[in-house]
Amino acid sequence: MASVSKRKNGKWLARYRETPRGAQKYKQFDRKIDAERWLSTITADLARGLYVDPAAGKIEFETFAESWRKAQVHRPGTVAQVETYLRRHAHPTFGKRHLSSVRPSEIQAWVKSLEGALAPSSTELAYRYVAAVFKAAVADRLIAFSPCVGIRLPKIDRPQVEPLAVEAVDALRAALPDRYAALVVLAAGTGLRQGECFGVTLDRIDFLRRTLRVDRQIVLIPHGGPEFGPVKTKASNRTIPLPDVVLDALSAHIAKFSPNDDGLVFTTPHGFAIRRTRFGEIWRTAVAAAEVPTGTGFHGLRHFYASLLIRSGCSVKVVQARLGHANAAETLDTYSHLWPDDEDRTRQAIDDVLGRACEDLAAAT
Repeated sequence: MASVSKRKNGKWLARYRETPRGAQKYKQFDRKIDAERWLSTITADLARGLYVDPAAGKIEFETFAESWRKAQVHRPGTVAQVETYLRRHAHPTFGKRHLSSVRPSEIQAWVKSLEGALAPSSTELAYRYVAAVFKAAVADRLIAFSPCVGIRLPKIDRPQVEPLAVEAVDALRAALPDRYAALVVLAAGTGLRQGECFGVTLDRIDFLRRTLRVDRQIVLIPHGGPEFGPVKTKASNRTIPLPDVVLDALSAHIAKFSPNDDGLVFTTPHGFAIRRTRFGEIWRTAVAAAEVPTGTGFHGLRHFYASLLIRSGCSVKVVQARLGHANAAETLDTYSHLWPDDEDRTRQAIDDVLGRACEDLAAAT
């Protein structure tokens, strides 16, 4: 299946077949020893099942990436995100390149080029999707190694969360059109994410038990409209106690704006599910009118809710459960600075134990 022979032109030709009946493949070398070394590597890889056909990597990045993307099992929101990031940021650079031709230095240069167009967190996300494509190409034996190795990504600075003041929350509520004002009370009083707020239906509200069941949200589908989709994580499936202020706001809203046929409590003036993009315009107008800090997002209401729970003495596990975080570490990473650091209690705890021991030791001597 493998051999090295000298040609009339003085070159050395290494030949091999992947299978006994497979097509013969070959490569020419100036020296016999180079041909033998190369052929030894090929035959060893064939024997170990690690062989990668050099011609397999000639498939274009965009062709393989799109077939990979369509085969993934993702949440609807993630489907749209992957398609957008690849189309906007990866395909223009690597789309027509052969998979085997892309080098790590080119991946690093591409990451650097995204610096001015994307935030560090978005750059990291774009890179992760490209790296996943190349990883799949390696698994499919199209290329031997991924070029996404040793790539330095921009540092992500996550500023500490600064919760909105009560006055700011009330100003936002007053600045929004009546149809959306109760959204502020709902988000600030339950900590729901924006999509979860948009996805609240009448059958999920238990007015008798004063609870709200969160098990789905409104997501945008690529080239389609908003529709119900799963919540962010398994932990996001939760039941939240509703305070009276939220119940009153929901009751008043439902009395004024009837739920649509799907039971959606919050809808557009035409009775459709709310699009994030369209609501974003309405929200930014309200932020300007309320004179709250520029750039304040709807997610700030979720931070406000978390800060109230922490201020009232709730434990990390309670805050985690109410927010639907996957684990307590996520809660602490975001809000640890909001928990009070009781210096006096710290001092007293040490004095009560260590101080008493020292006193006993002094008395004994």
